[in-house]
Amino acid sequence: MGRLFLVSLPAAAGEVIYRCKHCDTHLAYATDIISKLFRCKHGKAYLFDRLVNVTDGERDERMMTTGLHTVCDIFCVACGSILGWKYLSAFEKNQRYKEGKFILERCKVVGPPDGGRGRGGRAHLWAERDGRASESSDEDDQQQDAAAAAI
Repeated sequence: MGRLFLVSLPAAAGEVIYRCKHCDTHLAYATDIISKLFRCKHGKAYLFDRLVNVTDGERDERMMTTGLHTVCDIFCVACGSILGWKYLSAFEKNQRYKEGKFILERCKVVGPPDGGRGRGGRAHLWAERDGRASESSDEDDQQQDAAAAAI
């Protein structure tokens, strides 16, 4: 196996960096989020324009709620955890804006390294960063809040 190169995203003042939940490897800036309205089989997901420190898996054609897409799973380069997928092509014309974009599953990543609100780094979850903190009635958010409290 070759040498592992990790990109460390410089933290500008107030810039939020999303990281792998398992190994804290930097993945993306919050400013690279295109949409927070996506869903995956584990709950909520975000569409990103750019990511770093990920590797692509094998191509696969998947039927999703918005139609047939050619995608590949994406993995953390440091720990190998599956983080989401990359859209390679869309068969429907109105879905082509997704081509070359990335989906990160919300349950697989964490927010900034300072942990926010005085908590430890891994206890800080996306729910606190996307403005919907634990007031949400979504079952996924409640489970994530319970997991954060246990850490």
